[in-house]
Formats: sequence, C-alpha cells, structure tokens
Amino acid sequence: MTSTIKVSNLGFPRTGAHRELKRALERHWRGELNAEALLNTARDLRARNWQLQHEAGVDMLPANDFSLYDHVLDTAVLLNAIPDRYRALCKRDPLAGYFAMARGAQHGKTDLHALEMTKWFDTNYHYIVPELHAGQHFRLNGDKPIAEFLEAKELGYTTRPVLPGPVTFLWLSKTTDGSDRLALLHSLLPAYAELLAKLRKASAEWVQLDEPILVLELEESWKQALKEAYQALAQKSRPRLLVATYFGTLGNNLELAAELPADGLHVDLVRGSAQPGEELDALLRRLPPGRVVSAGVLDGRNVWRSDVDRGMVMARKLMSHQGTERVWLAPSCSLLHVPVDLDLEDEIDPLIKSWLSFAKQKLGELRTMADSLNGVPSARERVEESRAALKSRQTSRRVHSKAVQKRLLSVTPELTRRPQGYAMRAVRQQELLQLPVFPTTTIGSFPQTPEVREARARYKSGALAAADYEDFLRSEIARCVHKQEEIGLDVLVHGEFERNDMVEYFGEQLQGFVFTRHGWVQSYGSRCVKPPIIYGDVSRSAPMTVRWSAYAQSLSNRPVKGMLTGPVTMLQWSFVRDDQERAITCRQIALVLRDEVKDLEDAGIRVIQIDEPAMREGLPPKRSEWQHYLDWSVNAFRIASSGVRDETQIHTHMCYSEFNDIMDAVAALDADVISIETSRSRMELLDAFAKFRYPNGIGPGVYDIHSPRVPGRDEILELLGKARALLAPSQLWINPDCGLKTRSWPETEAALRTMVDAARSLRASEA
Repeated sequence: MTSTIKVSNLGFPRTGAHRELKRALERHWRGELNAEALLNTARDLRARNWQLQHEAGVDMLPANDFSLYDHVLDTAVLLNAIPDRYRALCKRDPLAGYFAMARGAQHGKTDLHALEMTKWFDTNYHYIVPELHAGQHFRLNGDKPIAEFLEAKELGYTTRPVLPGPVTFLWLSKTTDGSDRLALLHSLLPAYAELLAKLRKASAEWVQLDEPILVLELEESWKQALKEAYQALAQKSRPRLLVATYFGTLGNNLELAAELPADGLHVDLVRGSAQPGEELDALLRRLPPGRVVSAGVLDGRNVWRSDVDRGMVMARKLMSHQGTERVWLAPSCSLLHVPVDLDLEDEIDPLIKSWLSFAKQKLGELRTMADSLNGVPSARERVEESRAALKSRQTSRRVHSKAVQKRLLSVTPELTRRPQGYAMRAVRQQELLQLPVFPTTTIGSFPQTPEVREARARYKSGALAAADYEDFLRSEIARCVHKQEEIGLDVLVHGEFERNDMVEYFGEQLQGFVFTRHGWVQSYGSRCVKPPIIYGDVSRSAPMTVRWSAYAQSLSNRPVKGMLTGPVTMLQWSFVRDDQERAITCRQIALVLRDEVKDLEDAGIRVIQIDEPAMREGLPPKRSEWQHYLDWSVNAFRIASSGVRDETQIHTHMCYSEFNDIMDAVAALDADVISIETSRSRMELLDAFAKFRYPNGIGPGVYDIHSPRVPGRDEILELLGKARALLAPSQLWINPDCGLKTRSWPETEAALRTMVDAARSLRASEA
C-alpha cells in the first residue's frame, strides 16, 4: 500500500463560530442556565468541532483541547493542584470551585479571590496561573482527558489527547512560598505517568504534550528537567508521545528537542524562518530513526492564506529524509488564536476575503498540500487558486500608500521627545489640574449594558436612526459623568459607550483595516475579541475621539481623560499584515495617534491616556530578540505621545504583565502616569517599580474587575498600605485594575464608592 502524508491539528477554537460557549457561560454565571445544560452545550460544541475538522480533511484530530475557561487551569485541577482556600467549595460543587479559581466568588460566607491571570507567551490569550508550594502533592483528580477521548471515540473519531507538558506546566506556575518550581518535578511526573497509562488503557494511540518553552532561551536547569521528565515518561505502558513546540524556532534547544525520548516532535516552521527549511537541515541531522515530525507549515496565529508552495517545499524535504508515513502536515500551533470560519463572512470586500484563511480554511489548505503531495489530481485546481490569491495580494495597489510611506521617512528623533523632563512637567500639570493627593480615577470604560449593546446593534443594522443613536450616547455619557462626580472620582472618563472594542473602534475609522462579523477569538474565559485585520498602509482621514471626549469635558469642571489605544496594542490585538516588518506598521499607527493626541489637546483635553496593555505581551519568546522589539515599541509610543505641551498629562495603562525584565523600557515610555494591574498579585507586581525607583506617577489597581466580587474598604486599604510603603505620596494614584466594560452598574458603583472612601481615609491618615 502506498504511503500518504497525513494532516494533523494541534487544537481548535473552543467558543464556537457564534460564541455559543460565551453565551452559555454567562447565562450560567447569572443563574439562568444550570450546570447540566452548560455541560451539554460544551459537549455539543466538541462534537461540532470534531465534525468540522474531520470534514475539512484532518486525519489526526485533537481531544482535550476544549476548556470551559482555560486549559492550564484544567490541568491544575486535573493534577489536584488546587489551593487550600478553594478546596471546600470544590468538594461541595466542583464546577463552582473551578470557576471560583478563575473568577473569584462572593456569596454568603464565601469570599474567594481569583487566581492570577497572565498572557500565554506572546499572545493575547490569558491563562490562569497555577499556585504551587514546596512539598506539593500531585495526584489525578478527575478524568477529563480520558472522558473527552472516549466521547470522541463514541462519535466515531480517533483523536489525540492534548495537554500541557509537565515542564511547561511548572514553567507557567508560581510558588506562593518562593520555593523552586523545578523541585516539584519528581512529585509531578507520577501523576503524568498514571494519566498516560490510563489513556493507553482507553486505546489512545498518541498523546500530545505541549512544551512551548522549548522555543525559549532556557537555563540549564530547565533543559535538564526536560531530559529527566521524558526519560521518566518513557515507560512501555503509555501511548506514543508527540512533544509539541511552537511560537518560534528551537534555536539552541534543537539538539535537546530532537533527542527527547518521544515518538514524535512538532516544530513551528513558520515563525522565525525567513527561508523555507531554515532550521530543517540541522533538525534532520539530529533526529533519531523512526521519529515522526509534525511540520507546522502554515501560520496558526494569523489569518492570511499560506504560501502552499513554501509549505510543500518543506514537506518534501522532510519526506525525503523521514519517509512519507513519518511526516504530518499541521498548523504552526493550535488554531485557538484565529476565528473559526471565513465562510460566515459575507460583508468583507471579496478581493481582501480571497487573501484570508480562518481555522476551517487553514485545515483545508493543509489538506490541499497533502493531496498535492499525495498526487491527488483534484488538488491541482486548489493549488492554483491559492497561488492566484497570493499573487493578487502581492500586486494589489490597495495595500500601499505613497503618502503614508513618505510621512514615515519624515520621522526624526525630535518627534519622540517631550519638551521638558517629568519633574518639570509634573509641576505644571499639578498647577493646571489641582488634584488632591492620591487622586482617584478609572481606567476608561464603564459597563456596556444590554441597552448599550442593543442600541449599537440597532444603529448598525439601520433600525435606529443616527440622530437617535447620538442622543442615546449623549444621555449615557452624561449619566456616566454625573455618576462619577457623585461617587467622588477626581479624574473622570466619558465611559466609551460608543466603542465596541478598544482596537476595532479605532480601526473602523482608519484606512488599511478591514473587519469581520464573526471573527471572534477567545481572550480569556467567556471574553472574546474580534481583532481587526490590517491589510495595508494605515492612515487617518478625520479625528476619531475628540467629539465625545470634548462633550464629556463640557459637562464637568473636573478633568476628563481622552482615551486612546496605543500603537503597540493596536498592532498586537489585530491580525497584522505579514508582508512588511511589524515595526513599520506600528510606526504608521503611532503617527495616526500622534495626530489624534494633538487634536484632543487642541479641544481642551488636559489628560490623555494612551493604553498599552499589550506591550509586555509582545516580547518575543527569545530574550535575545527583546531589545530590538522594545526599541521600536517604545519609539512608537513616544511618537504618539510626545507632540503635546508640558502641562498636558499623558497616562498609559498596562495589565497582566510581569514588569521586572522591562522596567527600562517602561520608564523610557516617559508617561506621566502609568496604571497597572496588581490586585490579583496583591501588589507583588509593584515591587518591580519600587526596586527600579520608578519616578513617575503610578496607579496600582486596587480591585479585580475580572471578578464579580465587590471589594471591602479594609481590603482596599490593605492594598493601598502595601503600595504606600513602596511609593511616595506624590506618585500614588488610586484606580481599578482595568476597564469596567464587562461589569454591571450595581457592582461597579459599589466598588468605586468603596475605592473612593478608602482613598479619603488614606488622605486623612497622611494629613
């Protein structure tokens, strides 16, 4: 029988093409959907995902890539790494305990903070950080990977269970007592071995263990841990193991990855590889005989159609060395990071749509490559169609703008500097703003109620006239401004009721962007985003935010912040064109924002916030590439922010980030005030600013807006006490962790009143 190359997939989007999981989760959290109905929705989604992948031509389907909230949290629960404070609730109601770890819980005598949440490598996906401690005992708790494997089997699908590998699991975790995570490896491995044995007993032929830390520049102790882990798991009573790496090249870990005692290795052949097969030759020289190679030949993180010829060049090289039966074609990583189905998009310009590929289409592209390599005659037409789309994009006049390119050439170092240093600016800003010590503010957005979302939807569909929609927005903004005054906030915001998303809203008003209706991607839990697609040079034809910011300022004598999304975040949270360096696209966005900042200042806005929550997220996996990234990202922020007078106060916001390694870059932004997420870490993240002796204003978040909990006054005062011990009174601002868009008005008002009350108490204690 002739061998054929197979198509494999590492993971699939969880939320459903129409965000079915999001809606079910939020109904469950509101008490409108019981646990059984929620789990039935999840089961239906898994069945639909397997069917879609099967119909797209995938030979090897993933299982256990589905999660009700987060796959790292799933793994922590599976391994019984449940912090003691949640155990009683988990015992009474496992599902409620699971969600309490993710979101916190507050009802009756139960008052639980959520676990920390941070970014999954350099993506916009957030994972829940497992809490471990010295002497941690791991054991299997439940059977989720086995149950979902058997669930697929009953439906007629043979799948490959997926879960984080043991060393990456430790890497992603934190210890609460400062002990060494790696010291827990030997107690962790027996639980993995037991799980593998049970999967083997359930007839799983392959198991995928994701070890993306193999693309990082690892210390020797972590390399040794990988060797020890897979030697320990190399027993006979297990399925065959596919070790999956992604988000970059293996680099100095290539020999280590090739020699791990596993049966297969997945490698990312897209990111960091300028030429087809750049890293392949070295890898093939080191692979032991019989090893399967899962070749990530198309980009699992972006939405552009792939170059099928490039993919097939790499596949042929692998086939000639490994043999056809030991080569699988796959995306570079899980398709969790892209929308489900391009076929649902009926409003995108047909030309641009022909350049795109979502999860379903990417699997089809892999099938096209495999069929072409396998000599299937019908593949020829599909290959030619792909080539034509690629050529169309490369030659389209809609992609490039001479005016934008000319303006980029005019950027000089002077454009990236404020007239005076922070110390002098701070004096002038205080003279103008007259703020109290420990000023209070929010991060920007206020609750997007069902009424707000309904009005926007009716306006977009034509059911609500433009004048009526504007009247509605004026009413919401006025109510929000007056409510903030009543609560006692010092620096106000307009509430952002006109904005659907902090990136999409801006992109809709810029040239070079295109938008989808159903291009949803999971950010965390039930939170989905719909990233814009940057297909060409970026420019602005008119102010984007001045109208509503100026209206809000006209309603109050207190300063109202103008709210903008920064250039790096607009880049990171979009699907970015891949035909030029990301730094160039980022500078284009920065110039657009520079114009907007100046327009806000000219309209009388004296506080302007340029949010950069994605700056830390964008760090490349390899530390040796960090400085280049930080140089151009800081430069972009400064282009956007430096065109104003000294008395105009520039704020920025960053959330869910580890700052220790990038403090020089954070300081180089030269923002007058930075607000950061610190409540889940109980102010731990503030240590980096204190050790660095960060001189500018800092607003450490004093309560977690991603949780339904309303904090108590003493709780906020405790956090403020920690902040006050590290910061001078002139530095400290008081604010929530992030925007309030996802919260309800009752809990928002209650939390902000408590926050303002705590701020007044702190002022009194300093008097």
